[in-house]
Formats: sequence, structure tokens, C-alpha cells
Amino acid sequence: MKKELYNPFNKFKFDDKTCFLTGEALTEKSTYPVFPTWIVNEFGLKGQSFKMLDESYKTYEQITVPCSLKAKELFDSLDLEISDAFHKGFEEVNTLDKTLLFQWISKWVYGIIFNEIKAGIKQQALANEPVNFSQALIQKFSNLHKMMQSVQHPTEFESVLPFSIFIFPVKNPQDYFNYRDEINTLVFSLRMKDFGIIVSLQDNGSSAKYHDEVLTLVAGKSLHPIQFEEICARFFYSAYLFNRLPDYTIMETPEKIFIEPMPLIGVNSRPVFDHWQHKTYGQVLENFWKPWGYTLFEIIKDPENPMSFVHNNNDEFIEQVELPLA
Repeated sequence: MKKELYNPFNKFKFDDKTCFLTGEALTEKSTYPVFPTWIVNEFGLKGQSFKMLDESYKTYEQITVPCSLKAKELFDSLDLEISDAFHKGFEEVNTLDKTLLFQWISKWVYGIIFNEIKAGIKQQALANEPVNFSQALIQKFSNLHKMMQSVQHPTEFESVLPFSIFIFPVKNPQDYFNYRDEINTLVFSLRMKDFGIIVSLQDNGSSAKYHDEVLTLVAGKSLHPIQFEEICARFFYSAYLFNRLPDYTIMETPEKIFIEPMPLIGVNSRPVFDHWQHKTYGQVLENFWKPWGYTLFEIIKDPENPMSFVHNNNDEFIEQVELPLA
């Protein structure tokens, strides 16, 4: 019997009675935390508010997904391996299998997506409106969910990995934790301990090529937090410029699931990323640099050469940054 992937988007099954991962019917209420419990406890997030897209608020520990016992066991095992590496720091995190990191982060991001969709369905029902979501987003989220199921089914990503993961050593303050995600573009960043992670969950490796110059410049360098946040801003902005809707050939067999990205070029001759606008990038960077108080005016004082703490005017890496760690 071939292995079959569960697709909640076929019938929009986003309720409390169906396991978010397997589609298994739950006989009693059973949930799993979206934000890892050890992160919530260690970094004092318990009781803190998290703003949802519908303007409502939940605490971090209240954001959960319905989950079967089988799925709980899978994610508990995964979380234990990730937690162990994270506590050892950058060197250990950098050796983690990228697919394991993808599974762990995709559960986090998809868990938020699940809660947002469930809230949207409820709102539309209260307004007596039919379920109406962007088909492009449905395709992205459905693909993400299928790939996340590699945690339960043996899966082979053929040709190239559908995601990009970058891990950097960062001189973070003690006990510092910060994460960002952008659901529409499926990009995620996390900064804690002595490292930072940037993930593009569905770019078929294109981000690495697009940002090759800055990635080469910082390779092997320990970053000041403002340098890491600058790189984050570049990735979050370029995810907005990414103008393809990735598609995948998925073959389900008794042994494993095969997932192969379709070429991003296809019949579209225009570049994969739209034109970079320095002012728009500056607005993104201003948000990432909030802890240091730099304004858009300062960032794009030279409109063709936005402010940078990663490189100097000779495009050399800036080794010493005399700013507070934040």
C-alpha cells in the first residue's frame, strides 16, 4: 500500500477534532504547543501576549494545534533532538540535519498558519460568508504541510531541497530570544544563545544564489546582532520580491514519498526576483534595527548605498561594530 499524504485543504479541515498532521479523528481533546514548551519556559514567554492577524490576542502557551498521540510522539522526539543541539550552541546546531530543522520550524510556522486559518473560517461563518482564501496561499500552505509530513513518512527531496536554511554564529546577549516570521512569504528567523537562523521555507534554494555575495562575505565570521538583523532584513525583503509560486511533483509509493521541485524558470522569462528598491529595503531594515534606533532617513541618506554594518564602502566585512548587543 502506498503512503498517502494528508491534505487538510481539500475540505478545509481546521477544527479541534482532527489531528493537524495526520488527519486522524480525535476521540477526545488533545493538543500540542506551537511554540516549544522549553523555549516558552526558558525565555519567560509564558503569559505574554501574541497578536493574531484578526487583531485578537493569545498567550504563547495558548497557541496549540489538535494532535494525535502518534504525532505528539514524533514531535516530542524531534523537539528533544533540536533542544539538545540548541543548548550546546552554534557548533552543534550547525551540524544538525537541515531536514530535521525544517520539520521543527515548519511545525512552528504551520501551527501559526493553522490557528490563523481556523480564526478566519470562524469569522467568515459569523458573517455568513463562504470560506474564501487566496488560491496562491492555499498552494503554498498545502505544499508546506505536505513537506512537514516528512516527519512521519520516509521522504526524499529530489534534485534540490525545497527550502533554504542558514545558520550564523552571533554574539547575542545572555538569555536573549527573538523570532520573526512572515506567513505570506514563508520566511522565518530565530536568534538565541550564540547563533541566529534564517529559513526560507519554500524557495527551492533560490535565496542562497540571490544572496551569494553577502553569504560569502560573512562566511566563518561571528556576527554582531545588528549584522545578523541586517542579513535578516535582506532575506525578508527578497522573499517579498520572489515572484514565483513553487510547484512540486509528488510521488507516493509504499517505500517513501518523493518530492521534486518543478523548475522556477518554466515558461516565465522574467527574473525570479523582482527589482530591488533601496527605499523599500530601507523601510524593512529600519524595522529590524529598532533596538538601535536607526531611522529610514539615516539608512538611505545615500539613496543608492543604504547604510550597512555588514560591509564598508570597499565591500569588506566590518570586523568591529561598536554598538550595544541587543
